[in-house]
Amino acid sequence: MKKYNIEKTSHGGTEAQSTRRKKKYRGNRGIIRLFSSFPFPPCLRASVRTSFEKILLFSIVSLTLSCKTTPAPQDFSLLTSVPLESGASVYILANVKEAAPILEVLPIDELKDKQTKQMMDRTEFFAAGIFPPESGRRFQIAAWGDYPASGAGMALGMNKNWVKHNAKTGQYWYSIEDKLSIALEAKQAFAASWIDTQISPITPMPGIELPGSFIEFRKDASLSFWVENPGPGIKRMLDTREIPIPFQIPAQCLFANLYATGEEGGETLYYSVIRLQFSSSSQAQGIAAIFKMARNLLSDSTMPLVKFFLVNPPVQNGNFLDIKTGLLTENDLSLLLQMFLVNWN
Repeated sequence: MKKYNIEKTSHGGTEAQSTRRKKKYRGNRGIIRLFSSFPFPPCLRASVRTSFEKILLFSIVSLTLSCKTTPAPQDFSLLTSVPLESGASVYILANVKEAAPILEVLPIDELKDKQTKQMMDRTEFFAAGIFPPESGRRFQIAAWGDYPASGAGMALGMNKNWVKHNAKTGQYWYSIEDKLSIALEAKQAFAASWIDTQISPITPMPGIELPGSFIEFRKDASLSFWVENPGPGIKRMLDTREIPIPFQIPAQCLFANLYATGEEGGETLYYSVIRLQFSSSSQAQGIAAIFKMARNLLSDSTMPLVKFFLVNPPVQNGNFLDIKTGLLTENDLSLLLQMFLVNWN
């Protein structure tokens, strides 16, 4: 990982003292600068680099910080709400230690760095939201862990780009240059990225409630996400020349769990279970029939969409439709994640 020096904010002192200060507090500016260096394909950078990989890198690398607003739950699988704002396009929940094999797949070189892995070892769980541009936000993070927080506030205080702010929600730091707000302590961290106006990263509990059906759905998964009003994104994802969809799928919510499974030929394989929620069982039944028809027509196709959505027949359960992907290689999983991020951000 590249190392950066924080700028000196006061004059005076010897050159040696200045050097020692810079060495002691280097890295905080590097966290922000790393946000602009992700090695995604050029066609994805504009839409993806401001979302999921920022969230993951920020939550894993920079969580030496926290806030006392929300105590860490004893069991993250029992969460019924998370301290995030409403209105996000996608909400993501991850048990970092259990999701480590999946996080390794993400095409972010910095996640392979030794120092980053050390911070991952200290992170238990994070929840994140990716917001549409009209909200004024980019993303928000709440994370729990056990971090070496001593000196973090002093480091930010020495950086002229960061300003301490007291708000009703609590004390936090923000940077106009980087359009980020951070609330810091030893057991939890909040962060938010905005577009124009600085905002507090702290959302008091209960925050946003998890959909009841999502709570049950995600309890055995290490990484899950849910999408409100997923119809437009599903249409953009599936509406190709091979699978033309002339209408929008009327799903109310989309949930997805990601799993790492056994190895085949020395390579770890993955799969995802995707659940669509509809307003009625008749809607779910109708969409299931469409998927089954597409599956029959494209049974011999090798296109990625078939492996993702049509290998296994959809399973209807009342208002829900469950789709299990085929076994995915690292490249398959990376492509699937990119497809989700591009179409819902």
